[in-house]
Amino acid sequence: MAMSTLRFRKPDEIAICDEEDWSISKTHKRRWRLAFTVIYITRVLASLNKKAFDKDGPLLRTLSYVAIDMHCKSISSLLTVDTKKLSDTVRDKNFESLSQFGGVKEVALILETNVKSGIHGDEADLIHRQNVFGANKYQKPPAKKFLRFVYEALKDTTVLILLACAVLSLAFGIKQHGWKDGWYDGGSIIVAVFSVIAVSAVSDFKQSRQFQKLSTKSSDVKVEVVRDGRRQPISIFDVVVGDIVCLKIGDQIPADGLFLEGHSLKLDESSMTGESDHIQIDEGNPFMLSGTKVTDGFGFMLVTSVGMNTLWGQMMSSINRDSNEETPLQARLNKLASYIGKVGLVVAALVLVVMLIRYFTGNTRDDKGNKEFNGSKTKFDDVMNTVVSIVSAAVTIIVVAIPEGLPLAVTLTLAYSMKCMMADHAMVRKLSSCETMGSATTICTDKTGTLTLNEMKVTKFWLGKEAVEDDNYSNLTGNILKLLQQAVGLNTTGTVYKLNSTSVPEISGSPTEKAILSWAVFNLGMSIEEVKEDYHIIHVEAFNSAKKRSGVLVKRNNEKTIHIHWKGAAEMILATCSTYYDRAGVLNVMDEEERLQFGAIIKNMAQNSLRCIAFAHKEVAEESGQVLEKLEENGLTLLGLVGLKDPCRPGVSTAVESCRAAGVNIKMITGDNVHTAKAIAFECKILNPDEDLDDDAVIEGVQFRNYSPEERMEKVDKIHVMARSSPFDKLLMVQCLKQKGHVVAVTGDGTNDAPALKEADIGLSMGIQGTEVAKESSDIVILDDNFTSVVTVLRWGRAVYTNIQKFLQFQLTVNAAALVINLVAAVSSGKVPLTAVQLLWVNLIMDTLGALALATEKPTNDLMSKPPVGRSEPLITKIMWRNLMAQAMYQVTTLLVLQFKGKFIFGVNENVKNTLIFNTFVLCQVFNEFNARKLEKKNIFKGILKNKLFLAIIGITIVLQLVMVEFLKKFANTERLNWGQWGACIGLAALSWPIGGLVKCIPVSGKK
Repeated sequence: MAMSTLRFRKPDEIAICDEEDWSISKTHKRRWRLAFTVIYITRVLASLNKKAFDKDGPLLRTLSYVAIDMHCKSISSLLTVDTKKLSDTVRDKNFESLSQFGGVKEVALILETNVKSGIHGDEADLIHRQNVFGANKYQKPPAKKFLRFVYEALKDTTVLILLACAVLSLAFGIKQHGWKDGWYDGGSIIVAVFSVIAVSAVSDFKQSRQFQKLSTKSSDVKVEVVRDGRRQPISIFDVVVGDIVCLKIGDQIPADGLFLEGHSLKLDESSMTGESDHIQIDEGNPFMLSGTKVTDGFGFMLVTSVGMNTLWGQMMSSINRDSNEETPLQARLNKLASYIGKVGLVVAALVLVVMLIRYFTGNTRDDKGNKEFNGSKTKFDDVMNTVVSIVSAAVTIIVVAIPEGLPLAVTLTLAYSMKCMMADHAMVRKLSSCETMGSATTICTDKTGTLTLNEMKVTKFWLGKEAVEDDNYSNLTGNILKLLQQAVGLNTTGTVYKLNSTSVPEISGSPTEKAILSWAVFNLGMSIEEVKEDYHIIHVEAFNSAKKRSGVLVKRNNEKTIHIHWKGAAEMILATCSTYYDRAGVLNVMDEEERLQFGAIIKNMAQNSLRCIAFAHKEVAEESGQVLEKLEENGLTLLGLVGLKDPCRPGVSTAVESCRAAGVNIKMITGDNVHTAKAIAFECKILNPDEDLDDDAVIEGVQFRNYSPEERMEKVDKIHVMARSSPFDKLLMVQCLKQKGHVVAVTGDGTNDAPALKEADIGLSMGIQGTEVAKESSDIVILDDNFTSVVTVLRWGRAVYTNIQKFLQFQLTVNAAALVINLVAAVSSGKVPLTAVQLLWVNLIMDTLGALALATEKPTNDLMSKPPVGRSEPLITKIMWRNLMAQAMYQVTTLLVLQFKGKFIFGVNENVKNTLIFNTFVLCQVFNEFNARKLEKKNIFKGILKNKLFLAIIGITIVLQLVMVEFLKKFANTERLNWGQWGACIGLAALSWPIGGLVKCIPVSGKK
């Protein structure tokens, strides 16, 4: 019935019979089946006939019958699968429905999946499966459109007040001067406001799109599947129904499916069900849901539903992953912006009150020297027009005073650094980590794959107390060779795939497993298929970081003897052994002296930077009728020792030295034994042989664990290397370092590293070897697993912080100058020299263009010569106060001289004088942008040619300013300037360079 419910839903489609003979009670179904079979055979024969005639050459005579293999192969059979019923069965964990299908193996048959070799996986097969069952992608909520960002920018209160003033000004202007000349004042404010809104909206829109791309990249998980007999990594988006997925600790289940085979497999379903208990997966509970995590064991899963047909897909499609995270730096800047805004509000209110009082008391005069307000003689329209212009000027002061550019600058610099870090093999998952990394004082790093290449190779093999050279493997005795082949072939999570007998084997698995399998295949002549065919696996003890070993309980076919095989850390396996095999294959009792000799062999290998792995074996007689399910861990026989070489990554020692120069401590935390760890630490320059090393510089995890809390706090700073550590030891170290005030970055790749990654200020997971659990717990994913990339992240973190400080100094200078000039001018003369449109233009220069120019500076080597920025250090340092106060005072002094003496100095009228003030003010900001590039260094031009964007923005600003002054007279309330006046403006603005240089000679105490 199971097959019929799936395959025979539509009677007009051709189906084929299976080898099994299902009993169907209804006669018409039997007749339909017979009819289908006859039609199918006829078509196959016709197809064979056509192929034969289409071939060039003579026809071959054969026997007078044709044998046709009718085993489950149909072009359209997948179309008849009841997708909804199948997905509901797994999602609801419905055993009754699964039994109707005939069980897991029948479902595999229905989905045309070979439980050993998987699906064919050719392009046509994959496309067909995606068309029938859907792709493993979920529909994302529609992204925010551009107009949405425009609308959000329009919601700003000050912008709305400005627009209201502009509309009133427009209305009164048109009424007073007609359409031709009356629209300029109001219209120009509207154009300026919308220019600011458009630039802001475009910037936010681009950042949003970039964050979306990064979100897609972060969810593109690599999954290992079996296709056509080969294990191969593919993107999670390419998984199809019928795929067999290989699962290990830390993997995320990529789709809904059913358990095929495996050992000790447990899942964390808390993301789906909320249950914190881990669920055992086996034949009794084969249902596996997408989005859950493997917490223990390993196994294989048959995919039954993908994408939107899974509960995970439906959940994810309803979640909008837009990054609205406010980083700590953004929070601090928002607080600062709020404070400055309040100051601006007070200044604007003062300007508004003073100007209104001066106007209505008759203390203001027009261009002809007449009073602007003459009581009842003044027209109402004139009064309203003046009042609106005064309100516009006051509101514009608020717009300039509120530094909206600060949060924008953070967003820009974070987005830019994230993009560049992706090119440098680091993917940021949490925005705040970019900033925090700049403050890191300690980096706790793994050894394998981070400091080393993770390209392991067996370079030493000891049998008994003798080393076996590569050319002597053929001399090994038969029983030893067989035991070693069993020890490797049965106790492994890796696989060996050979297309045919002559092809080169493809070996997959973890680097350690691959190295040992390669050694067994090429040196010991192991055939993993033959080994596995001869034995039945009873129980598996999966590798874990606490025991540091894995074991397997096996039984040879048709025999009653049970074999136990252990593989793992050499000194731990050695402790469980009481006998050993020598070179001749003779079993010897291991006494204490020999145990010490083996310990010396292990230590010697470790001191040569080799990872030492031991194999142990034991035979146990099967007790009558009782199946042994627990692996014995004592009285074992040592089979042999292998040494795996994992060379250090090129450039690691240089990267470590650059960290030290930057005041960042490097601590290596590894599961390897203390001698291997020490050898690698010397090689990577984490330990310096010239220094007198403290006894506490290199310790084991168990020592650290057993210290009292006071001892740990006292010694944690002295520790450089912690060997034989567990994930708990790593967590303990992170907690101690944080308690001592350190900003801690931690690297991790395993599932058990998740607590330490979460506890650390910055969690760095590994993109290649890292499990999905580790990646989800981390803030940044190091895509190439390289320590050099960790140092790159540190550089970018420092660059982010410094770039924000550069922009902050630049903007506060403009704020201070604009507020003081307008306040003093309003109080003294009743008019502001900078109009609403001009102030909005300045706002655009400093907020958006300034942020773009200064927030996109790349990290320099100078950044790595300074100590880290502490948690509590002020954002505006004493150095910044010195620089900005000097520049603001110079600008205010210059512009006030122009305000009160400009007409006399240049012999010009009021409008030209105001244009000179506006032009000088803008050019001062252009020149001051160069000063802001270097907070302490006098050479402000160093590396400027590398920042093309900075130069482009400076060029654009100057060109637009030229257009504003010379061609947009009515729009910007400016007058054309002659060459001499332009020269004077440029000369006055350029003086900010020597002033900046002189000011940097003034020493600053404490530099904070």
